[in-house]
Amino acid sequence: MDPYASWLTSGDNAWQMTAATLVGLMSIPALAVLYGGIVQRKWAVNTMMMVFSAFCLTLIVWVLWAFKMGFGSPWISTFVGKPGTVVGPAGEQAQASIPLLSGLMPKFRFPEGSLVYFQFVFAAITPILFVGSVIGRIKFKVWLIFVPLWITFAYAVNAFLLWGGGFWAQKGALDFSGGYVIHLAAGVSGFVAAAVVGPRLQRDREKAVPNNLLFIAVGAGILWLGWNGFNGGDPYFAGADAAAAVLNTNLATAVALMTWVIMDMIGGPGRKATFLGGLNGMICGLVGITPAAGYVNGFGAIVIGFACSFIVWFAWNFLSKVPPFNKVDDALGVVYTHGIAGLCGGLLVGLLADPKMIVYLGLGKNPSISGSGLFYGHAHQLLVQLGAAATIIVWDAVVTFVLLKLIGLVIKLRIPDEDLEIGDVAVHGEEAYPSEELALSGVGASRAAELATGSQQARAPERVPHEDG
Repeated sequence: MDPYASWLTSGDNAWQMTAATLVGLMSIPALAVLYGGIVQRKWAVNTMMMVFSAFCLTLIVWVLWAFKMGFGSPWISTFVGKPGTVVGPAGEQAQASIPLLSGLMPKFRFPEGSLVYFQFVFAAITPILFVGSVIGRIKFKVWLIFVPLWITFAYAVNAFLLWGGGFWAQKGALDFSGGYVIHLAAGVSGFVAAAVVGPRLQRDREKAVPNNLLFIAVGAGILWLGWNGFNGGDPYFAGADAAAAVLNTNLATAVALMTWVIMDMIGGPGRKATFLGGLNGMICGLVGITPAAGYVNGFGAIVIGFACSFIVWFAWNFLSKVPPFNKVDDALGVVYTHGIAGLCGGLLVGLLADPKMIVYLGLGKNPSISGSGLFYGHAHQLLVQLGAAATIIVWDAVVTFVLLKLIGLVIKLRIPDEDLEIGDVAVHGEEAYPSEELALSGVGASRAAELATGSQQARAPERVPHEDG
């Protein structure tokens, strides 16, 4: 007996499953803890619930129909794949394949189950990222309906267009690990969703104080190191390009974090270095290098880290003050750190892709696979990157707007104002810090007293803590 099929390489399969697990950790617990620490105390439970539920819902629709839409056979021209399940023996144990990429890259040396799970954790993190745009006012029930629909009509289309051999893949668009498919999509969809759902309570916007910086640090650290699987797993083989992608990811992130810190010290509020500022820079670096990680050399990674952090710093501090950005309450600034950073990284790969950075080695008459940007004599690449970005922006904006408007015909999108005053206790009957007093006043206090009769977690307030105003 032999545990390995003739086509399976245990090292590649082990790395693919490890990389997928690292990416999964970026969602749970990393973003649950990071976002849960950034928001006000009264929304920590709601944030965690939205993260975990999105992870679960995405996996269910992914194996039932969405994976095949993103990585299966063409269904509607080169726009999206044909829906289908991957829950049978072949869908889990047969040799992995992406039909439209057959012959254009080496055959996979791991089973379909590894490919399905690896691509699932990428799909799951995308709506989780833009939770930060609508936190503190969107109904949990609405989120449960919206996520499966968005994965089906937005994410699966994005994935097929760029990764599954669809239209922009055939045009030569470069998106190594999701600068467009994930981050630009999250930034655009989050911004549109925030506009449709409406802003948080004015009081909450003015008193948006993080509830736990240590939790934020833990989440940020797991997010950063989890990104090694995010970018290192996307060559699909544990080869030299995976190693280069991991190194470039960390290099760009280090440069981006320090760029933001120094910019804050030079011209930021109070001209002081802050941990939250450094966190923004870190995310800009991680996001910016994502579409380029295996296509650029180390110098390109440094340029991307600096440029993305520098540009987003200015957008965060100045663009946020002009329409339409000052009209939309993007609670955690996802449109900046993911949308703009993802766009910048995607365009920069069109400039900096180095043809000597080999993704797959050529054999015989077959040439090696790599990317080549404007600075290496391939000006057309930048135009392709612009076209792919425009498609993602327009499609995801329209899909997000339409889905929320349709859901809004059946169920109100926003949590009622009296429950917004209370937060987690009103929405979930739980609170993250039960030893602390609830921050309530007016109608909120009477609502909490009403809820307390049916929930052991709810307690009548005695005072209003300073942290929540």
